[in-house]
Amino acid sequence: MSRIGKKIIIIPEGVKAEMVNNNEIKISGPKGSLGFSHHHEVKVKISGQEIIVENIGNSKKAPAIWGTSAILIKNMIEGVSKGYQKQLELNGVGFRMAVQGKSLNMALGFSHPVVVEIPEGIEAKIEGNIMTIAGIDKQKVGQFAAEIKLLKPVEPYKGKGFRYVGEVVRKKEGKKAVTTA
Repeated sequence: MSRIGKKIIIIPEGVKAEMVNNNEIKISGPKGSLGFSHHHEVKVKISGQEIIVENIGNSKKAPAIWGTSAILIKNMIEGVSKGYQKQLELNGVGFRMAVQGKSLNMALGFSHPVVVEIPEGIEAKIEGNIMTIAGIDKQKVGQFAAEIKLLKPVEPYKGKGFRYVGEVVRKKEGKKAVTTA
C-alpha cells in the first residue's frame, strides 16, 4: 500500500488540470504546461481543486506505479506554478563558462572548449562561478544539471570541478615527502 498514493493532491490557485484522453492528464499554470500519460493500473480523478490517484491494478508493481504516478503529478503541479532550479558551482583556476545563445561554452582545463546545447524548456544563467539551471520539468532540470556536472566532476585533492551549491566534498590529504634521517 502506497502512503504517497493515498494523499490527495491539492491544485493551487492559478493552476488548471484536465484529463485529455482516458489515461492522459494535462496541467497548465503561469509558467507553462506539462502532460503525463499514466499507467493503465492507475486511475486519476479530478474533482474541483483536488486530484485523486487510485490503484486499480492487481499486479505486484501496481502499488509502486500508484505512488510514482501521484508524485509525478504533484511535481508537475509544482513545476508549472513555481518552477525548479539547480545551482552548480565551478571551482578551478582558468575554468570559465558562458551562455552563448542556446548553448553553454566552457573552458574546463581540456585542450578544447566544451560546448553543450541547452535543451528546450531549460534556462541557464551564469553569475560569477555559479550556474543556475531552471525550468518547469523537474526531471529535465535534474538531468541537465547532472550531465553538466559529469563534464568535470569535483576532484578530491584540490576541489576543482563542478559541484552543487551547498554540496560538501571531502578533500583527501596529498602525499607526504619522506625525510631521511
